[in-house]
Amino acid sequence: MAGNDEDRFRVKPAAPKSRGGPRSQRFVSQVLKQMSKTGAKPSGKGLGRSANTFGRGRVAASLAGQRLGPNARRVVIKSRFVVLRRASPNSVAVHLRYIERDGVTRNGQKGQAYGADTDAADLKAFQERGQSDRHQFRFIVSAEDGLELEDLKGFTRQLMRRMEIDLETRLDWVAVDHWDTDNPHTHIVLNGHTGGPASGREDLVIAPDYMAHGMRLRASEIATERLGPRTEAEIRQSLLREVDQQRLTSLDRALIRQAGADGIDLTATPQDQQRQSVLRARLQRLEGMGLVERIDANHWKLQPGMAATLNAMGQREDALETVRRALKGQRRECVIDDRPTSSVIGRIAGKGLADELHDRSYLVVDGIDGRAHYLKLPPGADLAELPMNGIVEARVPDQEKPVDRHIATIARDGLYKAADHVVKLKQARDSDPQATVDAHVRRLEALRRAGIVERIADGVWKVPPDLLEKARTHDIQKNNGLVIELRSHLSIEQQVRTMGATWLDRQLLGGDSAVGGQGFGVEARDAMRDRVDFLAERGLAERHDQRVVFARNLLATLKHRELAAVGKALHQQTGLAYRPLRDGHSVSGVYSRSIQLASGRFAILNEGLGFSLVPWRPVVEQRLGQTASAVVRGSSVTWQFSTQRGISI
Repeated sequence: MAGNDEDRFRVKPAAPKSRGGPRSQRFVSQVLKQMSKTGAKPSGKGLGRSANTFGRGRVAASLAGQRLGPNARRVVIKSRFVVLRRASPNSVAVHLRYIERDGVTRNGQKGQAYGADTDAADLKAFQERGQSDRHQFRFIVSAEDGLELEDLKGFTRQLMRRMEIDLETRLDWVAVDHWDTDNPHTHIVLNGHTGGPASGREDLVIAPDYMAHGMRLRASEIATERLGPRTEAEIRQSLLREVDQQRLTSLDRALIRQAGADGIDLTATPQDQQRQSVLRARLQRLEGMGLVERIDANHWKLQPGMAATLNAMGQREDALETVRRALKGQRRECVIDDRPTSSVIGRIAGKGLADELHDRSYLVVDGIDGRAHYLKLPPGADLAELPMNGIVEARVPDQEKPVDRHIATIARDGLYKAADHVVKLKQARDSDPQATVDAHVRRLEALRRAGIVERIADGVWKVPPDLLEKARTHDIQKNNGLVIELRSHLSIEQQVRTMGATWLDRQLLGGDSAVGGQGFGVEARDAMRDRVDFLAERGLAERHDQRVVFARNLLATLKHRELAAVGKALHQQTGLAYRPLRDGHSVSGVYSRSIQLASGRFAILNEGLGFSLVPWRPVVEQRLGQTASAVVRGSSVTWQFSTQRGISI
């Protein structure tokens, strides 16, 4: 037996098997990925091979810019690689719509996308060509001397032609020039397939070295060819402009590279006295900001986190300039706060992207408190839904949602049971126990997807003891710490004489104690006085000395009058009969579209011979063209669709 080879134990080393989790990257791949993130320079000949061995443009990345000297024109290119299956379904359309927005041309008109062979690109066709792509590239190209280039279209087309040569394929792209900032720049969107719009295609994979450096060097070559090399005077003037800037500059990056373990020694390179004098001036300016420490006349020490501090200062300066530009000379106290601690209500004075590359948007809100607020919106916010001069409220998420409190109260021994909840609601004589429980079930399912609760069986969930805190933290993270709600798409001037339940009416009924005595607060107070006069003309308000008495159920009356007028107008257009809603009664039909009114947004349910106007909710938009039924009880709406259970809101 001992001599039998069949029973001998043999060790056969092999690669570790997958255990179902995410596959680990090879160590070399992880290193290369981190180098790419930090913008590492292309590897030189000393390493024996390039740092990245995949993607198109590897050779071109090592050859680009070889003829460029220190006096070459500088170009900044920001790039983003977007994996389309991870992005929201309408992210491409939103981005394309944004880069063509109003006010970006030389004369303040709407932008126009162009391509390689046309000055008026068809963005819908471009989007359809890239619909099946795995990914998409987005670039922002900004030449330091963009104002002198004049012909940005020609510059961009020349850059894309050279990229086609470097990448050895036709490229399917569109671009829009923006002249609405101090530095003219171009947005380029490149579909992620090879072969151009009509040829056979495969995934377009661009080498990281080319993305990080090759493209920028090609753009620098073209700018230098068109404008000629920078003169010594231009170089010096460019550096001097950076001395006093409150943001991270090329001088700061040079200081960071020059800093050693003992700090910065300005005597280390005596041959470049002119540049050293500019660096010394910058160090003195940074010393005044408290970001460097002077050891002696020629030795300085940088404070930890200097680059991050300067970046934050630059972002704040950009935000303040954005607010000033939006207010057009009106004087306001400016509030720059990423996470406000209290609600902000006011007029939308400006909107745009705080980070154009990553579609992070912002609002400038002229608040009723008399101050101007710069607010960064949660990811995915659609600026098209927030009209200029509309009234908006930005608030932090509630401390805790009532539905979460109910779940925590109903749960016994860490378990929430839907059947027990129905029984308790019936005992409490709830008008619709099942609809109430359905609302709780939907919330539990959302929390389950977030990993906060666990479904044990049908109708039974395991609830943690700290449910309220975990749910609130989840809501804050989901909304980026801020909830944006449009209170009215109409300006206050339009609301004054509009028949409908407007934001001004809600302010009048709720009291105007929060309205400030300056800025937009003054305009709001004046508009509310004019609104009272309008309501008095319609028999909906009366003045008694210093008091105003409003008609009973004012908001409901205004809403019903507006719906009746809109229903009559739609009847004349379509020939369908308008069927007003009755509280507690069900209405059914095909959801055909929504309509924005002074009283809010309403869904049109078409039942064939007639139609109804039902308060719209975001969840309804996913069911466009489908049959739905709705029940309205006061301000609550219960929606039901044929393919799923009721949705109560």
